Amino acid sequence: MTRLLDVKDLRVFFRTREGPVHAVDGVSFHVNEGEALGIVGESGSGKSVTSLAVMRLLPMPPAEIKDGEILFRDKDLLDLSESEMRKVRGGEISMIFQDPMTSLNPVLTVESQITEPLRLHLGLSRAEAHDRARELLEAVGIPDAQRRLRGYPHQFSGGMRQRVMIAIAISTNPKLLIADEPTTALDVTVQAQILELIQRLRRDLGTSVILITHDLGVVAGVTDRINVMYAGKIAESAPTDELFANPRHPYTLGLLGSVPQVEAAGTSDLQTIPGSPPDQLHPIEGCPFQPRCPFVLPKCKQYPPTVIVGPNHLSNCWVDVTDPNELERAATRGFLPLRNINTSFLRESSAAGSTSSQ
Repeated sequence: MTRLLDVKDLRVFFRTREGPVHAVDGVSFHVNEGEALGIVGESGSGKSVTSLAVMRLLPMPPAEIKDGEILFRDKDLLDLSESEMRKVRGGEISMIFQDPMTSLNPVLTVESQITEPLRLHLGLSRAEAHDRARELLEAVGIPDAQRRLRGYPHQFSGGMRQRVMIAIAISTNPKLLIADEPTTALDVTVQAQILELIQRLRRDLGTSVILITHDLGVVAGVTDRINVMYAGKIAESAPTDELFANPRHPYTLGLLGSVPQVEAAGTSDLQTIPGSPPDQLHPIEGCPFQPRCPFVLPKCKQYPPTVIVGPNHLSNCWVDVTDPNELERAATRGFLPLRNINTSFLRESSAAGSTSSQ
């Protein structure tokens, strides 16, 4: 498959009075044409900073891209001038931001915000941009589109504002769509509708998608591959079905184990990952997950190598978490073996939600 985006050894830090905060530390990944890649992890793991670095939207300073390459269609975006990058940003690469209320300009109508990229990148006239904006609102499921074009963001619900953001993002038929927590703060019905909308756009337009979230249920039914991020690094990478069927990093096990299950309600305590993510102002020597890991070994003081554990399946861990002896050792520290946790319901519920929203 042809690679559309290839990020190599990306390192981003923020300068603070206390010292540099290492937000992204040596991240490498790629996205193929027409593919959907999920990036999951707790808040503060570096997911959004990575996406903003790709878009070159980080405030510099205090942010600084210390090292790496961001190759888009074999062109390093870090080498482009700002005027050249503006042609890519919003034209060939678009982004759905986390909070549509703060991402949309409150003093401009929805029409003016949708038509801006149409006139800037596609050179449409005012009348042509107006007609296209109405079509876009209809495409993302906003009723009475002609009237709603004259509305302001505060006159839309959270789900409708997110649809407006999607309309803006897809207005130029981008090659790559980055969706940063597109379902945050939305109820489950609207979440399913938004995810189905993204899937439909991907099918109809052939757009590649990077879906960033902390919710494994979101990526289960809509992505081809998943990168699990922790403390600015990629802990595990695998095809989606493979990751759910055969997780190999302790952090991935913890994320899967902490997902509440309806069938288990009232029968057992909700599993959690003890502790908190590390302070990136003071990075941990070796594996950053070791203070919270039930499988921890003395050699975890050294950062583990990247191990191929299956077809297109990579993990950065010293321990084989499928080894019965390792599982028994971890159980003495309160770890619940993943074989007792049903993960198939994530994929099933995601598929059901998408079907019900059609």
